[in-house]
Amino acid sequence: MFKRINRLVIDLPAPKHGDPNAAAAVQELLGGRFGEMSTLNNYMFQSFNFRQKKKLKPFYDIVASITAEEFGHVELVTNTINLVLEGTTRPSAPDTTPLAPGKNVRNTYHFIATAQTAVVGDSMGRPWAGDYVFNSGNLVLDLLHNFFLECGARTHKMRVYEMTDHPTAREMIGYLLVRGGAHILAYAKALEIATGVDMTKLIPIPNLDNRAFDTTRKFEDMGLGRKLYTWSDNDYRDIGLIWRGQHPIDGGPLEVIEGTPAGAPIPDFDDLPEEFAPGISQEDFMAIVRRLQKSAGM
Repeated sequence: MFKRINRLVIDLPAPKHGDPNAAAAVQELLGGRFGEMSTLNNYMFQSFNFRQKKKLKPFYDIVASITAEEFGHVELVTNTINLVLEGTTRPSAPDTTPLAPGKNVRNTYHFIATAQTAVVGDSMGRPWAGDYVFNSGNLVLDLLHNFFLECGARTHKMRVYEMTDHPTAREMIGYLLVRGGAHILAYAKALEIATGVDMTKLIPIPNLDNRAFDTTRKFEDMGLGRKLYTWSDNDYRDIGLIWRGQHPIDGGPLEVIEGTPAGAPIPDFDDLPEEFAPGISQEDFMAIVRRLQKSAGM
């Protein structure tokens, strides 16, 4: 089972302007082959289908706990896209074409289908696909794939960072570069224990330190590249049998944190009358209040 907490993993800065083309690029980090939808579903189905969970518990715990974190990453990237789209249009009468700014942008679907919010697709508009999930049933092969998947995700984050200077997008990417680096190391250490091969000698891939990016540095200074969370009140503690020792790049101690990060408030987006979203007028709202009060006996 999963327990949901109504928090984002980090605070995202409120944008001063919208940038729909930046939002289109960030879509790759959500619904692309190496996006957060892929890391989530790869690890989720691997953990659901994992054989000999008790015998191989430390490996199961690594995949299962990272699965839970990836839910939060999907939520974070989605909210980033929504924030980056904020302020693109203004309410006005239909005949004034209030959605005209969406006509010539990279992803018109944001304006036509989802009321200027994220879609479950990539930067070219292709929907996320279930065949992005790799679950062979062979532990070493799946761990090797996960290591590759995280390195590919890191590459795409770095490239999207270089495509846009939008501060909200860069804040999110900076955080995920640090957390993704922790996941790369986690799978590398799991492979080393399973096979004896020192995968840490391959990282970082690409060969560029996280501190080369302005928005990663504060997260590195917080030690977030050296922490793994259990994402559970009582379970998945055996990740500590794998996640131990020193970080191969900065030399700091690796640390297991039981539970979750403190998190930050989730953005509450205003209505968009020009998109008929959410489509509840003040009169509708007051009628809903009266019905709720009546059903509660008030």
